[in-house]
Amino acid sequence: MATWNLEKTNHHVLICNGSSCMKKDAEDVTEAIRSEITNLDLDQVIHTSRTRCNGRCKDAPVVIVYPEGTWYKEFTPELAKTMVKEHLIEGKIMNDSVIYTYENGSFCAPESSDSISGVEKKAKVQQ
Repeated sequence: MATWNLEKTNHHVLICNGSSCMKKDAEDVTEAIRSEITNLDLDQVIHTSRTRCNGRCKDAPVVIVYPEGTWYKEFTPELAKTMVKEHLIEGKIMNDSVIYTYENGSFCAPESSDSISGVEKKAKVQQ
């Protein structure tokens, strides 16, 4: 296992590889993102991590970009390559694929989103 030096990293891309996302080609999305990063010689500044379920299975496969906190839905290998160029290099958010953005201290869905809201998390009652 490697221990990466992340001091030059300016983006962290989390790629869901949970079961729902894997059924919708998350492995191909993961490989497309990583290949595009390598092809553009961006390995020093963009770090990727495969995750398990991120809780947005209806939007599979899900890709999350930090530090912006942008959540993307229904990614394909083609969208993955576009995201590397447009979002990670040019700083343009791909609005048609956004589930959430991070603004004013919390995540919010864009008005144009057609994604389901999802279920509310409930606080645990302490005994």
